Amino acid sequence: MKVVIVGVGNILFKDEGIGIYASKYLQENFEYDDHLEVIDGGTLGFKLMTYYQDYDKVIILDTVSIKDESGSIYNIPSDELLGLGSYRQTAHEVEVVEMLEICSLLEKMAEVRLIGIVPEDIESVDIDLTDKIKGQFDNFINVCVKELEDSGCPMTPKARTLSCEQIIDAYANPTMERE
Repeated sequence: MKVVIVGVGNILFKDEGIGIYASKYLQENFEYDDHLEVIDGGTLGFKLMTYYQDYDKVIILDTVSIKDESGSIYNIPSDELLGLGSYRQTAHEVEVVEMLEICSLLEKMAEVRLIGIVPEDIESVDIDLTDKIKGQFDNFINVCVKELEDSGCPMTPKARTLSCEQIIDAYANPTMERE
């Protein structure tokens, strides 16, 4: 089974970048088989259609605009996501669902899941996460890793790992060398 994890979001708007940070965290801290790909999807939007069609399973890591306490984590299958009108509050959230709607009419579409976290701040311009979301980062990663394990795509932690803070710092200061 071909599986892809797509971290989406915009690192310029605080918690909006969690999907990007999470995908980088997974790339840096885990080993996995060739049938699994982890990518930084940024604000891919309509280019998501390719992933929905070329893979058997797509896991999207993102914020989710649901009325709940910030830091709440959801693992939402595509059929529930299509009925979740309140989810569509940022440009890329709209595009994620629109691509699902279009692809659901086509002959082949991957199983799609959104692992989302309710953000605290997606308006401040700052390459960082709020303390509340940082506090939930490991849980967010664990939900993704568990979803992969349940799908038969286990990830193995590497001996040397980078922290969430180090991942964010690498984006905030791209010219800094890692230790």
